[in-house]
Amino acid sequence: MRSLGTEKTTIGWAARDPSGALSPYTYTLRNTGPEDVVIKVTYCGICHSDLHLIKNHQGISHYPMVPGHEVVGEVVEVGSDVRKFRVGDCVGVGLLVGCCGICRPCKSEMEQYCNQVIWSYNHVYTDGKPTQGGFARSMIVDQKFAVKIPDGMAPEQAAPLLCAGVTAYSPLSHLGLKKSGLRGGILGLGGVGHMGVKIAKAMGHHVTVISSSDRKREEAMDHLGADDYLISSDSTRMQKAADSLDYIIDTVPVFHPLELYLSLLKLDGKLILLGIINTPLQFANPMVMLGRKSITGSFIGSMKETEEVLEFCKEKGVTSMIEMVKMDYVNTAFERLEKNDVRYRFVVDVAGSKLDQ
Repeated sequence: MRSLGTEKTTIGWAARDPSGALSPYTYTLRNTGPEDVVIKVTYCGICHSDLHLIKNHQGISHYPMVPGHEVVGEVVEVGSDVRKFRVGDCVGVGLLVGCCGICRPCKSEMEQYCNQVIWSYNHVYTDGKPTQGGFARSMIVDQKFAVKIPDGMAPEQAAPLLCAGVTAYSPLSHLGLKKSGLRGGILGLGGVGHMGVKIAKAMGHHVTVISSSDRKREEAMDHLGADDYLISSDSTRMQKAADSLDYIIDTVPVFHPLELYLSLLKLDGKLILLGIINTPLQFANPMVMLGRKSITGSFIGSMKETEEVLEFCKEKGVTSMIEMVKMDYVNTAFERLEKNDVRYRFVVDVAGSKLDQ
């Protein structure tokens, strides 16, 4: 990065087309303002939504695109009006980098639901410059959209909490499901699902992992601490478990009928959708009506909730299970992620990588 007072350029790894292949890309950062912090990126997690976007699965991708929205780094410069951070602070940046600040969601500290929200990449900032993500040497972010990484928390461990962690935490907090003694289900055991298990257990919940096969039973029970494991095709066990759960966090990002899982919920139970699917949902509505059950959704989390989940995980000793890689491995990592071959989150050691080759 060039010095203060000159136009700042950086280098990242960008996708150029829907093949999703990433390669070195030099670009100009937006100009810094009085509320901005300049961050030297140290680590960045790889999220399933990064895969969707680099491959244009949703038809909304713009290239060249530098992905990455679980960003941890060091503050190397602060604007004149920045009071939240100092040079040298370890900070995190998630999916949000801008909002209108005046709508109901913004005033209610739910910025992620603002209609004018600005995403950390594949979007356009207020100055018209494309936003680019954390697979890069540096980023410029408004101080409102950065969070302090708690002292004593390993920065590479913090990265997945900025998306996977807060995505699981937010609905439990918002829907009043943080109290101990609840019985919860986690459907799908990927990056968000594994954090859901760990966070729910730390809240004192009895946690059942629900999966389509027996393949992840040992990991769920022995490594993540789940209390029970259900295979959705085992009709006998599923029937026995009917009306037993207060909530289910559904993290599955592909089409699946919902009746099986609705049957597991108690009266007033909640099915919380977190996986992004472009196909219409399928369920028979008596399954909802006869138990006054709710199907609801949640999207990442607010800045306040991001700070909360970091402090919660530090206090409870909750860590994410990560596999560290360098940037030259990132294309292989995306191939493995597409095959669900990661336990449970790739984190790129950006500062320790050679980004220009």
